[in-house]
Amino acid sequence: MSHTIRPFQQHWPQLGETVFVDPSAVVIGDVVLGDDCSVWPMVVIRGDMHRIRIGQRCSIQDGSILHITHAGPFDPDGFPLTLGDDVTVGHQATLHGCTIGNEVLIGMGAIVMDGAVIESQVVLGAGSLVPPGKRLQSGYLYVGRPAQAMRALNEKERSYFRYTAANYVKLKNTHIAQQDQSPGAGTEPPERL
Repeated sequence: MSHTIRPFQQHWPQLGETVFVDPSAVVIGDVVLGDDCSVWPMVVIRGDMHRIRIGQRCSIQDGSILHITHAGPFDPDGFPLTLGDDVTVGHQATLHGCTIGNEVLIGMGAIVMDGAVIESQVVLGAGSLVPPGKRLQSGYLYVGRPAQAMRALNEKERSYFRYTAANYVKLKNTHIAQQDQSPGAGTEPPERL
């Protein structure tokens, strides 16, 4: 059994076509990753007490943590975690029991809390905090702790969502191709002079 892709109770993670999961990442339990997703080094995606659903062409970058809130006396239904398509999650972001739309960029070190909703086509700046239950409306850049709308996105910024998602699809395909090489091929370090 892979230590990277692990079941929890009766739930096995489900991976779409051509998904890349770095060997140092961990994906546990009731998790679905859509086609062409990439999960980079040291990521934890832990669907052990509720479900996590990640759309197509999403990139979950180094050190990010994706988790849920279980159903219980304080939250009767709990909070699953849902990401739409073409979402880029920057390094060391934390997404916890929230809903993310399509074509969203989550900046490095950002935190999105339980029950928060980020609508489609939003940029959340690095280090920002989205408090529990807050909704970020489509078409804006949000920054701060707590996150506040700074300005509307321009057309160039809106086109960046699909560009960056496609760029990470190409990069993960390169990583997959390298993994598929015969053992040891091209992996020797260059000789010292």
